Amino acid sequence: MARITYPHMSYSGHAKALALLGLPLIGGHIAQFAIGLTDTVMLGWYGVEELAAVTLAQSYFFVWFILGAGFAFAVMPMVASAAAIDDHRRIRRATRMGLWLSVVYAVLAMPLLWFSETILLAAGQQAQVAADAASYLRIAGWGIFPALLVMVFKSYLAGLERTQAVLWITLLAALVNGAINWLLIFGHFGFPELGLQGAALASLGTQMVSVLAVIAYALRQLPQHALLQNLQRPDWEMLREIFRHGLPIGLTTLCEVSLFSASALMMGWLGTVPLAAHGIAISVAGLTFMLHLGLSNAATIRVGNALGRGDRAHLMRGAVVVTCASLVIAGATALVFLLVPEALILLFLDPEDPQRGEILLIGVSLLAMAGLFQLMDAMQAITLGLLRGMLDTAVPMVMAALSYWAVGVPASYLLGFTFGLGGVGVWMGLILGLSTAGVLLLLRFWFYALRRVGTGAVPPAGVQGV
Repeated sequence: MARITYPHMSYSGHAKALALLGLPLIGGHIAQFAIGLTDTVMLGWYGVEELAAVTLAQSYFFVWFILGAGFAFAVMPMVASAAAIDDHRRIRRATRMGLWLSVVYAVLAMPLLWFSETILLAAGQQAQVAADAASYLRIAGWGIFPALLVMVFKSYLAGLERTQAVLWITLLAALVNGAINWLLIFGHFGFPELGLQGAALASLGTQMVSVLAVIAYALRQLPQHALLQNLQRPDWEMLREIFRHGLPIGLTTLCEVSLFSASALMMGWLGTVPLAAHGIAISVAGLTFMLHLGLSNAATIRVGNALGRGDRAHLMRGAVVVTCASLVIAGATALVFLLVPEALILLFLDPEDPQRGEILLIGVSLLAMAGLFQLMDAMQAITLGLLRGMLDTAVPMVMAALSYWAVGVPASYLLGFTFGLGGVGVWMGLILGLSTAGVLLLLRFWFYALRRVGTGAVPPAGVQGV
């Protein structure tokens, strides 16, 4: 596949290039999100208690998964920079050590998933919801091994601009997940009706199919990289480099994800119905976030490629275009949340559920809050993607920690409980945390870009900014 290069590109040219690279990434993220969304929708049809449990379980799983995914995210800009100068050896080294670190991390994380009930109870969750969430995680938790490996391979392929392959593999996984869910949750075609455990088995099976598919593609289509040849040999220098960039990336993402997970815990304190409404609203908001995440990944790849070639103009113009595109999407999705919230929420509910009306009432107010934070959530996502492309990871990590945990979480608690605003107050805290992060990261990128790139002092591939 020929590489996409655009010397002296106009803004319209950047927009076209962003679409070519970003749309498959967006589609891939939506398909990946659909895996979790399918669990939420089908278990919402199955029962409110099961919906509350899977909401809690997936939030808990995602916290540990996303921390480990930082090593995969570090692979993406490193591969993109190396690919710009056809450095196959560096591509191979970065990908292999990303796989190493992902496996080590999964081994360390698995006990936290297996013994999740104790942790969830200590976090103040209701006993039955915690027990049900733990039963889900004792099965689905094993999926952290293939899931992290898939993330590394997807970052490797995306860094090479093979984003269509990422899309098709993820779509395959989403279809497999939907089919297994339908069979095992409800017990169709003679399969046992397993409910929550059926959803967990579907999640694990889907991750296994995904990792086999992505490995087969990489080995068949890109044999020149020989990724699995002598995989057992350590490369300590590259491992340290991936760790140095990957850990701050993982912690940065963890700070944001844990803000939302903390909000799920707080909603759980309010009861099963508010937690179920939160699960629906956060699923809808999360779906729209996949659009920005896809653009963020495209920004990372384009910036990494530009740095590899020392192309200052390409970097700056591309940053403007991807930021504007994300702003337009944020405005459109905010309008949808504000104008037709009932239609979105009812997709997740059984018409015969006696708690349907109460969930709908709470969910509408939460989606109104989600509409308000679309803009700043988009900005922090895009700016993080740009900064990661420059391998500027340490300062954004600090900014994220301050924004989400010094502002967002305390504000959610104070507004939700101290001031008695309930679920709406919890979500107002989300808005404050995301807004703080968006402003700080925007300032960081443009001041960093002006200082390191605006003067022509583009750092070489693999060198982290300060």
